[in-house]
Amino acid sequence: MITHCILATLALASSASVIPVDDRFDRWDRNRDGRLVPKEIPEGLRGNFDRVDRDGDGFIDLEEHLLTVGRPVEAPRSSRIRLVPDVDYAGDGNPRHRLTLAFPLESAVKKPLPIIVYIHGGGWLEGDHERGVGAIRSLVETGRFAGASIGYRLSDEAGWPAQIHDCKGAIRWIRAHAARLGVDPDRIAVMGHSAGGHLSAMLGLAGTAEDGLEGDVGSHSSTSSRVAVAINFFGPSDLLSMQSQMPENGVIQHDAPDSPESRLLRGPLQSRPDLARSASPRFFVDSSDPPMLLIHGDQDRLIPMAQSISLAADLEEADVDHAFVRVIGGGHGGFVDPRIDGAVRRFLLHHLHDEGKVPASFEVGAEK
Repeated sequence: MITHCILATLALASSASVIPVDDRFDRWDRNRDGRLVPKEIPEGLRGNFDRVDRDGDGFIDLEEHLLTVGRPVEAPRSSRIRLVPDVDYAGDGNPRHRLTLAFPLESAVKKPLPIIVYIHGGGWLEGDHERGVGAIRSLVETGRFAGASIGYRLSDEAGWPAQIHDCKGAIRWIRAHAARLGVDPDRIAVMGHSAGGHLSAMLGLAGTAEDGLEGDVGSHSSTSSRVAVAINFFGPSDLLSMQSQMPENGVIQHDAPDSPESRLLRGPLQSRPDLARSASPRFFVDSSDPPMLLIHGDQDRLIPMAQSISLAADLEEADVDHAFVRVIGGGHGGFVDPRIDGAVRRFLLHHLHDEGKVPASFEVGAEK
């Protein structure tokens, strides 16, 4: 029944509008990561940043923005993509078990499209699948990729490993319905920022049943949750070492009982080392892992860049194909250098379309 409803929705999807957003938020959010940092905000308004950033996490999300400016307006309808929103991938009615599908109106290739699956951030505490569409929209508009933005249970509802179980359930749902959706089940990429980067890395590195994190979300438990590519924007890789790597001006005490990581583990982080390791991507690295692209700012005050440095070293030692983009002067997102988006696109084209050379590791400035 669910699949038939989706197929019927696809027939109408060309008239679906993009998710409601405030026009200014959408214009200012230049890298489409669903959050604003000071450099993205017009200079004359930056003095209000700390007031609007109500939780003091160093960025303004859409909810904080709307609390200040009022209700959103409907964004213009896209003429280049169609959306299938609010798909229940687990079949259990949980609003967190939903995803939004995105398809180009005109495909640039004849064969089934690879699909880019976006996972939202928010410290495993907030966010939803609807906001992730913007992060993959430009890639879908090329006609060379389909897209999906997936939700998962947040830490106020369920502790680890529920989050990775949900993400794997969404991947299995996409793979099980790939033929009807017109996507290639062997070319699934995952991408996310912050907590979403962490979950993308986990999907890439803990992708087999032997890793012990498959779960039973949805009705396709026998289907593989393996992905072909993972892109990790400044996600944690080793929860136990985060606090020791934090800069002096860091804004989170990761070992505190109420930190995002402790809330994820349902107890003080350092008191649950085994569970923390099971939620740390670097402990799952082996030579069979898919290619991974890492992007991290060296001035990140929430997730220290040392997390990505350690993961890149592990990938290198295991001879896993990877590239690491270090953003010099960059914080927790808000990157505007077009070479970063270019690296993402080239990485995806190389590994999903077998085109061009794979990007090598490089450094860019926070501004361009």
